Amino acid sequence: MLAFFSKEDKTQLYRTCAPMDFGPSRRARNPVDRYHFWDYDSDVGRHTLSLLPEQVVSMQLTDEYFEPGEFVTWNAQWFLPRDWGAFS
Repeated sequence: MLAFFSKEDKTQLYRTCAPMDFGPSRRARNPVDRYHFWDYDSDVGRHTLSLLPEQVVSMQLTDEYFEPGEFVTWNAQWFLPRDWGAFS
């Protein structure tokens, strides 16, 4: 469970997420490193949630597992190494 401050909503939000990466956003104008999550609770549009470190309030480990193949549908070029098999 991820708690973070949403700049758009101007309040703290909670989401069920899978960790994806940490590094600069390829879409943002600001190249500062940020956390990248897959947001399972997002109901519309893009499910990638990219947050600056100061936006993250807390991360709580859950008993739920995630499979990278559920959301990695592109040829990923990760910043941090990982052992996700074909999705690494």
